[in-house]
Formats: sequence, structure tokens, C-alpha cells
Amino acid sequence: MGTRFKHVSPASTAVALLTLAATLTSTGSAQAAATRVRSGSSSDVSRASWQGPAFTMNGDGKIIPGSMSAAIDAIRGGAGSLDVVVLAGSAPTSGSTTPECDAAMALPGVNSCTTWTLTAAADGSNSQVNSDIRNAEFVYFAGGDQCRYAAWKGSALEASVESVVAKGGGSGGGSAGHHINSPVAYDACKGSVTSAEALANPYDSYITFTTGMFDWANYGGVINDSHFTTRDRMGRTMAFVARAIKDGRTSGGKAWGVGVEEGSSLLLDKNGTATLYGKEAFVVLGDHQPEQASSGKPLTFSDYKIWRLGPGQTHDFKNRPTCGYYHRSVTNGVADPNLYTGTPQSTCSPTGGTFTLAETEANDTRATADDATALTYPATLTGSMKSTSDRDYFRVAFAVGERVAIVCAIPDGAYDADLYLLDSSGSTLARSVNDGAGTDESLTFTRTATGSSTYYLELDAYQGSGNSPYTCTLTKG
Repeated sequence: MGTRFKHVSPASTAVALLTLAATLTSTGSAQAAATRVRSGSSSDVSRASWQGPAFTMNGDGKIIPGSMSAAIDAIRGGAGSLDVVVLAGSAPTSGSTTPECDAAMALPGVNSCTTWTLTAAADGSNSQVNSDIRNAEFVYFAGGDQCRYAAWKGSALEASVESVVAKGGGSGGGSAGHHINSPVAYDACKGSVTSAEALANPYDSYITFTTGMFDWANYGGVINDSHFTTRDRMGRTMAFVARAIKDGRTSGGKAWGVGVEEGSSLLLDKNGTATLYGKEAFVVLGDHQPEQASSGKPLTFSDYKIWRLGPGQTHDFKNRPTCGYYHRSVTNGVADPNLYTGTPQSTCSPTGGTFTLAETEANDTRATADDATALTYPATLTGSMKSTSDRDYFRVAFAVGERVAIVCAIPDGAYDADLYLLDSSGSTLARSVNDGAGTDESLTFTRTATGSSTYYLELDAYQGSGNSPYTCTLTKG
């Protein structure tokens, strides 16, 4: 559950909507009204085809600009614009009434963003809600109470969201919205459970699931969890995984927990590759029956396989990896120490090719750029902003039609660096200039032009300097 708990009354809703020049749509006299606020163009984009799907799985309710921009870019193929719909189960308790649309409208390629606040299960049949969804190319579920979203299972709204994904659009959400986008959704309909409670009794009455509402391609057998490290939710995710296996909610005797930390987002592309934007996320695999998982008894489950993803790192959900994990177990309700860190049992280094390039000074101009054209993808570039005027250039090459995503993890508090992608003549094609020391930068680019295949990545020291290394991860697909 997330941070949207306050339900607005019909009277206060009407006042707010008059102020915002929004639309009020009745969903029945016994229920609060569904409310609609649209930003941007009043007309939807019309286009024959889209290039997704793409999904954003966020650790808290906020839209993460880097992952959302990458999803938008993937869906529109780097050209044109699209429409976004935000679904919320309750209104924000403070600040803007449309925080998710405020963030979305600040991003390139967004034609409009419509926020629907829906407080009743019957709202899933609202014709205008479903029309807006079907005309959109991305649906974002806000934070709040995922039980309200689970009530739409089997409704017209569920089918409408699935139609967006089917046409090459996308879906996503944060906190509660993250939970509902997994095929096994912890719905919290009886309340929120802690790790200690879940490990002491994996059949605690607060552990309830909705299965099979959204089952996105390449993401089968997954249970999402949010606010992961901050609220110490590894233990409860372990219990969720054990329950999913024991109860037969997933196939093949396996289940995967996906926990995303606050301020972080996993972008899942159409090929099943998830890329982390932000601080960290975890994939937790249970691949056997629990040694003990029954009502009223503490959990025992040996050798969970855990992958920790850092900024820019990827996880292949289409071809699930069999390396790169560390083990942790639970015995009689007590989890091993150091759940969030560990030494991998084996590495996943591909055979053949070079994947990493460290900068060599001086590389402060395009003429002296470090040559990264021969790297095998996914590729990693590393360096540091050694002075307040430092610029690092890397030469890269992209084929026509190729799409590349670049995520640069900037060391916490060290310096503020900006990221640019230049063509062969030095003109800027894309940039990421987020403010703040230690703030990550990311961009996506699809090559549509003929001619030279040479491009340059440029990192500039905007403010501050230091020897702490940045890491830029480049993925194609």
C-alpha cells in the first residue's frame, strides 16, 4: 500500500473540479463521483501502429522521469507523441491533485495526460473511463491502495488496459500501481503485512493475493513489492514467493519476487529486458517447494536466489538467468543476515567480446574521444569528473533502426554531471541534464538517419568534481 489514502467527498470534489475546470462523471448515488482532469491537448493522437509494449515498475508512487521517458520513446519509436492515462484509487492528501500527470507532461513526446480518480469497483465499467484508456498509449496506476485496483479484475477497465498493451502501448505504476502490474499481486485487501509477521506465519490473514489480472509478456510467475529496502520488505517477499509456490499460483514450481526501492524504477521492454533507473531493485527466486509453509507456523525455505540490480543494470525476464545470484535462507521464521547484499555464487560474464571501457585522459574533445565502437552490448563506460571543467567523450556506433538506452549512474553526492548524445559533426541529438550532485542521467535514441554511423557520448562536469567513478550502461533493443 502507498500514500494515497484520503478519499474526497462529492462536495469537495465538485469544488476542486470547478477550480481545475475538470469533468465530473457520476458512478452511482451511493458512491463518490469518479473525477477526470485532463492536461495537454484536448484531442487524442491517432496513429496506425506503436512500437511497444513497455512497462515501468516503480518502487514508490512517483513517476521516475528516466524510465518513463524511455518507455514513451520505445512506444512512439522516438517520433511523434502519445497520450497517457493515470488511474488513482483516491485523491492526493496534499499538493497537486494530479502529480503523476504533472510529471508526465514535462516529458518529451506526451500529447496529453488524463487523471481519473476512481473510488468504486463499479467505476471499472464507466464508459468514459474506458474510452480514455483505449485511446491512450500508456496507463499508469498511481500509488495508494492496490485492493481498489484488484476490484477491477474481470471488468471492462482491465480489458481496456490490456488493449493498450496489445496495440504496442504500455502500462506501469508505483507502489500500489507496481503491485497490480504483476501476475500474482499482493492485494493487501485485509491490511499490510510486515516482514516479521510474514516470516512468522506465511499464511497470516493479511497476506492475500489477486492472481491473473495482468499477466504481461515475459513477466510470468512474478510478485511485485515496493518501498523495498527502506521498509525492509525482503522478508515478506520471501514469504510471498513461498506462498505462490506452495499454493500453485505460479507454474513450474518456481516464483520470482521483484522488489523495487523508493526512487527507483524497472523499465521492462518488449524483449523482456528490465533496466534499472534509480538506486536498486532485487529479483528473488524460489525454485523448490518450501521446507515449511503452513498456517500458524514459521517459514522455512532454503537457498533463495537473489539478484541485486544497481543503476543501469539489467535483468532478462524472457531468458531468466541462471547465474549472478547470491543465496539467502529462512529457518523457522528467521532470515539469514545481510539480505540485501551478497557475493554472487557465479558470474554471468558472456564469453567473447569486450563489454567495458574505462576512460583514458585526455578525452576532452571528439577528436580525442575514447573508442567504444567495438564493445559488445550491453556495454559499460566508466570514468570520473576530475575537474570542474572536465568533459569525457566516447565514440560509439549505431546501425540504422537501432535503438539504444543509456543510463549513467553518478556517484552519490560527488558531482553533478550532464549527459549528451552527439552526431558525427557534434550536434546534440539528445541530452539528460538533471540537477543535483549524484543525480543519475539517462536518455534513449533511435537511429533513423542514413550516413555516418558514428556518434559521441559526452559527459560534462556541470558542478563539482571528484575521482569517484560514474558508470554508464548502454543497451540496444
